[in-house]
Order: sequence, then structure tokens, then C-alpha cells
Amino acid sequence: MKELLEHLVKSLVDHPGDLRIAEIEGEKTALFELRCHSEDVGKIIGKGGKTIGAIRMLLTTVGARTGKRVLLEVVE
Repeated sequence: MKELLEHLVKSLVDHPGDLRIAEIEGEKTALFELRCHSEDVGKIIGKGGKTIGAIRMLLTTVGARTGKRVLLEVVE
């Protein structure tokens, strides 16, 4: 899942080298903390939160196949 998230976000940002993804695994939950360059935060969130909502939906769908709840946080 981390690879999928990394691939999706790297294609959106202007500074892919500054991208950091931390994964915190639980028994039934996976939490991803996404850190990026300050100029790229708006691109990841998108207009009205549509882009981040779509990324979260994809991660939720993949997580449902493995029986895990997936959470994504964008940390500035």
C-alpha cells in the first residue's frame, strides 16, 4: 500500500525528493503520515479536498481487501 501511495503522490508534486511517508501498522489499522514540501500541500489536497479524498478512497479500497482500515494524514 505504501508503494501505491508513494507512486500516486509523486506524480502530483513538483518536489518528489521532499516526499516522506511514514507507515504506522496496527492490528486492524494502517496509518500513513504524508510529509511534503510546503508548496506541494495544495496540490495533494486539491480543490475542495477532492484529490486527497480520491487518494483516501483508493487506499480504503485496497485496505478492505486485506481487512485493514486505512487512514491518511497530510502533515505540514
